[in-house]
Amino acid sequence: MAPPSRETSRTVNVAQLISMFLAFLMVAGVGGVLSAGFVMPAVATVGATTDAASRMFDELPTELGSEELSEQSVIVAGDGSLLARFYLENRIVRPMDDISENMQMAVVAVEDRRFYDHGGVDPEGIMRAAVQNVLGLSDQGGSTLTQQYVKNVLIEAGRRAEDADAIAAATAPTIARKLREAKLAIALEQQRSKDEILEGYLNIAQFGPSQYGVEAASRYFFSHSAAELTLAEAALLAGITQNPAKWNPAVNPENAQNRRDTVLQLMLNQGKITQEEYDEAVETPVEDMLEVQNTPNGCATAGISAYFCDYVKAEILQSPEFGETQADRYQLLVRGGLRIETTIDPEMQQEAVDALTEHIPMDDPSGVSTATSTIEPGTGRILAMAQNTPYGTPSDDEPRATQVNFNTDQNRGGSQGFQTGSTFKAFVLTQWLIDGHSLSDRVDGTDNQSFPRSSWNTCLPQFVDVKAWEPNNIENAGGSQMTVLDATRQSVNTAFANMSNQLNQCDIADTVQRMGFHHATVEPGEPYTGPGYDEPYGDYSMAVVPSMALGANEVAPLTMAAAFATYASGGTYCTPIAITRVVNQDGEDLPVPDAECNQVLEPRVANAMNHALQEVASDGGTGENAVLSDRPIAGKTGTANDDSAAWFVGYVPQLATAVWAGYSEGTESMFWETINGTTREFWYGGNLAAPIWQDYMSEATDGMAVEEFEEARDREIYGERKPVPSVSGMTRVDAENALRSAGFSTYVGATAYSDSVPDGRVIGTSPGAGSQIRPGSSVGLVISDGPEPEEEETEEPDDNNGNNDDGDGDGGNDNGGDGGGGGNDDDGDDDDGDRGNNGGGNGRGNN
Repeated sequence: MAPPSRETSRTVNVAQLISMFLAFLMVAGVGGVLSAGFVMPAVATVGATTDAASRMFDELPTELGSEELSEQSVIVAGDGSLLARFYLENRIVRPMDDISENMQMAVVAVEDRRFYDHGGVDPEGIMRAAVQNVLGLSDQGGSTLTQQYVKNVLIEAGRRAEDADAIAAATAPTIARKLREAKLAIALEQQRSKDEILEGYLNIAQFGPSQYGVEAASRYFFSHSAAELTLAEAALLAGITQNPAKWNPAVNPENAQNRRDTVLQLMLNQGKITQEEYDEAVETPVEDMLEVQNTPNGCATAGISAYFCDYVKAEILQSPEFGETQADRYQLLVRGGLRIETTIDPEMQQEAVDALTEHIPMDDPSGVSTATSTIEPGTGRILAMAQNTPYGTPSDDEPRATQVNFNTDQNRGGSQGFQTGSTFKAFVLTQWLIDGHSLSDRVDGTDNQSFPRSSWNTCLPQFVDVKAWEPNNIENAGGSQMTVLDATRQSVNTAFANMSNQLNQCDIADTVQRMGFHHATVEPGEPYTGPGYDEPYGDYSMAVVPSMALGANEVAPLTMAAAFATYASGGTYCTPIAITRVVNQDGEDLPVPDAECNQVLEPRVANAMNHALQEVASDGGTGENAVLSDRPIAGKTGTANDDSAAWFVGYVPQLATAVWAGYSEGTESMFWETINGTTREFWYGGNLAAPIWQDYMSEATDGMAVEEFEEARDREIYGERKPVPSVSGMTRVDAENALRSAGFSTYVGATAYSDSVPDGRVIGTSPGAGSQIRPGSSVGLVISDGPEPEEEETEEPDDNNGNNDDGDGDGGNDNGGDGGGGGNDDDGDDDDGDRGNNGGGNGRGNN
């Protein structure tokens, strides 16, 4: 933006200025239209100007500089509906074709009746004003519409540049300022048509206490556009510009009516209207004309989307795409006339608000808050962002009102985040799969495990507590050796602590940061320093400590929704985006923040995560209260320390949604809290957040195509196939231990006679030794009954027609074979592959 033109610093006295001014007026009066590059002449009849005065006039600028107007910006939803307006000057620029001819005539009549005749200055008016001002008799006007436009442009440029000196120079009650305006006006008249200048004036002038330009004023006073202005309305607005406070019809209707009638009389005298038109207009009382409608400013008018609006505003102020500094970005927002198109889905937003407030009303006596964010996987588009608090500042009527957005990071108007609880276990499981483990691996889920400092593999050992970490399980979860899939389904703390202990902690942090995970108090990629520490966790934007496995980091719901959307999209992470397009007042598209979608997980890992997290969100899983009746879902529950936060982060292939509930002011426990009339000793993600998610997503997905998740590979579910070890001849106990050590479960599948294997020992297995089967599969033991007893000879006749009655031996093998495929398989799979090695029938293995 070009800086506002300044007055010359050259000093001349009053006599010199008057002499110069009179000479200028004479030339202007004689010549009519002057050259933009004219110089001050020597005029004998008024005396030659001094050299200083002549040089001063010659140095006055002829370039007006920037004529950009401050204009209100608007934020619109994904369907184009208005969310909010932002402005410092309430102005909506309109072309002349969209401004009533009544308005054009009224302004010319009252402000500059010779507008279409002069060349930018009116010598008679300027001379009269100059003499009066010099003599100190009054502060006369005398400026043409062109000069007034020039003055307003200079003031506006000073405002946009936040230059107080420029504004003072443009409003100084001096002849020097008048000379500068005159020269600039003459230059402008040679560059623009009269209608172009009038259009500029009608858009820049103040037509009300806080209304700039006729469009904003018309909407404010009459609730319709400037194109629809009647004669009486146009005269009323035209009269306001002289003194917006004095002639404000909403405050001083009697004064305003007198002023309106003056304008109408001028229009009649100048032949712009007929007597009949005049009579009709003056008969209308001003009070009957008004339909005042304030123009809201800011996000408070966005209703249920106010917090999303606030997030969009923060995005504008924080994003370098909109200016080098935050001050530049703010000026663009409130003066730039932007149309900001966003991602929010109004229907989905309403459904989110309804679900949140139905479960935890805004005025619930518990004071528990809840929030939700929805992301579109594969694009990062934010489709919903809601919470159960009124937007604004607390008051007697709205004690829970807040402008803090619980869904977002601190630098986007949010809080400091909330502990994620067991939702973080999904990320531990992700690294588990990346490192080559499977869902069928067996881990220790027993209580009373201890993990000393020396047992942790980390690039940041200084942050591992000197005391051993000893996590606990909740209620009846865990308590035994189990598969990783079962540990996930039941959300067993000690099992995941054990898994995390087998992994590199910094590998986990690297993986989750690629999925967008970061502490709510820092930007992604910005090092995080925890409370009580004087150094950051290396280059990580999170606390990298053992307890992160169970959710020690405080994170925003929007971050969690975007991270889990990575699974839904097959491994692609997209930065959340709220803005799809920004168009400036010239109709030009501005660059907007990009989602920067990247493949951060191999599809095999994402598909295996979807397989595992579907088990969580199914009957018997901790997320069973989130199940949708018409489509598959996946997700993870979470409950923070001391029941201070409850989470469910879940998704379908097309949507990912995080729901959080807890106390926004801190980490207060919800033990024995009464929420929406229900009292519980423990509030978990599964019984608080999951039902909210279920209610909301059942509505959000209504009518949406049902999509299935991609199938996971056997390798990630069951691991590499392993050979069944030979246990022939072992005792049953030794055989069971050997098979469990190899990663298999066991059962007694059958008994059989054997001449070579003593009674009670193992004859063999089903599948047999050397068979390649999935880890975690069940292996049946065939136990020896010792040698077959000899049969006593009888002389009874053969009633079987020669058929062999001895089927027990074969039956024993058959039973054992079926036992291998039909026994209790901890991985929950049909084990069709195992049955291929069994070849059995319906034997005792199903018992």
